[in-house]
Amino acid sequence: MTTQQQRLAWAITGSGHYLRESLVILNSLENVDVFLSRAAAEIIQQYGFQPLLNAKGHRVYQDKTASSVPVELFYQGKYHALVIAPATSNTIAKMVYGFSDSLVTNLFAQAGKTRVPSIVFACDTAPELESEAPRDNVVKVYPRKIDLDNIAKLKTFEAITVVEDMQNLSESIKKSLQSVLQS
Repeated sequence: MTTQQQRLAWAITGSGHYLRESLVILNSLENVDVFLSRAAAEIIQQYGFQPLLNAKGHRVYQDKTASSVPVELFYQGKYHALVIAPATSNTIAKMVYGFSDSLVTNLFAQAGKTRVPSIVFACDTAPELESEAPRDNVVKVYPRKIDLDNIAKLKTFEAITVVEDMQNLSESIKKSLQSVLQS
C-alpha cells in the first residue's frame, strides 16, 4: 500500500477537554478511521457529541475486545499517522510507562512498533486550565505534578509530536498530511 493510499488513525480518550474542538478538526479531514476508548464512547454521549462524531461518516471502532483487534490494521500498513486527541492524563501515563491495556494504548504501542508517527494532544499541559464539562459548564482544572512530568517524558519519545493546543494540533496534522502527499 502506498503512503497516499493509507489513512489517518484518530483515537479519542475519555476527556471532555477540547473534545468538541478535536471533533471539529477531525470532521475537516478525509480518509480517517476513528478509535474510541470505552470512556470516550461514554463521554461523547454525555456531552451530546454523537451527531458531531457521526457528521462526516468516518469509520468508527470502539474498545469492545480484550485483545484490541483493530490494532492489526497497523501491521497491514493501513495508516500513515496516529492522532490521539484528546488524551487524558491516565492514557498519557500508560503510554509513557508502556502499558497497552486498552484500544488507545494498544494503538499507540503498535504505531510505535510499526514506525507510524503519532500526534498527541495532551489535556493536562499547564498548572491551571479551564475545561468544558457536560451541560455547557466550564471548570477549573489543576493538573498534578506527575501529569505534567509524564507529558514532559512523552515529548522525549521518538516519532511522537505532543501538542498543547488546537492550533498546534491542526498544524501538526496538516504538516503530517503534506508529508504524505509528497511521498
